[in-house]
Amino acid sequence: MIELEVYAAGLRAPDKLMGLDLELGAVPGLRYKVDTLHDIIFLESDDVAISLEEIRSIFNKLDLTARFVGQTHSVARSQSATQVIRP
Repeated sequence: MIELEVYAAGLRAPDKLMGLDLELGAVPGLRYKVDTLHDIIFLESDDVAISLEEIRSIFNKLDLTARFVGQTHSVARSQSATQVIRP
């Protein structure tokens, strides 16, 4: 089973919601729920038949930028612009 939260600014627009419903509805075994107040979509599937790249491409097709909740920003990953906070 896979569970995923995706933030996409502008998701609550009616045309984006309709497009997303058409795209995600075509993926077998994928269930989703949209939080329109916060532009977040919760995805869940028992079968891992879809990749993060495929999910991202669905959002890109609708001119939405998918940000996976829990994803580390590239600046933080590089650790060149960040420092460790120690007590």
